[in-house]
Amino acid sequence: MKKFILCLFVLVLCNCEDKKTQPKKTENNQQTQAVKDSIKPKTIKEEPKSEFPVLTDKNAMEFFKQYDKKHKESKVRIVTDFGDIDIQLFNNTKYHRSNFIYLTKREYFNNTQFYRVINNFMIQGGNSDDIKTVRKRREIGRYLLPTDTKKGYKHDRGVISMPSSDIDNPHKLASPFEFFIVQQKGGAYYLDGNYTIFGRVIKGMNVIDKIADQPTDSADWPLQNIYIKRVEILD
Repeated sequence: MKKFILCLFVLVLCNCEDKKTQPKKTENNQQTQAVKDSIKPKTIKEEPKSEFPVLTDKNAMEFFKQYDKKHKESKVRIVTDFGDIDIQLFNNTKYHRSNFIYLTKREYFNNTQFYRVINNFMIQGGNSDDIKTVRKRREIGRYLLPTDTKKGYKHDRGVISMPSSDIDNPHKLASPFEFFIVQQKGGAYYLDGNYTIFGRVIKGMNVIDKIADQPTDSADWPLQNIYIKRVEILD
């Protein structure tokens, strides 16, 4: 009888040991694995890089020198609330032509304004009081262009020219984001030698006359905003 009881005890003990050696997947195991999975490093997506460099005084001239070789467009249309103005850009003022084409393709001029209007003198565009314009300029860069005044062009009625920057600017370096069109009958030749002429109006002088005739405040800003809806490349 004692032998029987001893054998039974050994059998029960062995059975318990077998159960202990069999691993079980508990709820805690699953939670631990879930935590491990959650802390696995995730793939970080990089922000897409802009295909355009941020322009500065140091790189702008070289950029437009190279840009001129591939982008030969020279005819644009300025679409306004008063009608269209077609302009032929001059190829031999290549930096200023390339700059205007580049800004057109970047859609910079869209929704800017003719913000300075002086009847029987000129209309000036390419700026606005909209914060979006400031952001566009920041994205494109901050740079000036040198004057190019020895190509023989005069400030005749209908030419497009580039104004100087407002900064301390003894060499009258050009503000690349803005332009003015001479509306004065008989021309404005006292401007010759100071500002770069880089194109002329080939259609739409009647539109310019309408814009120039709009009432303005004491700072020559039109009382009603005159928007450049967009600038399009024609050829």
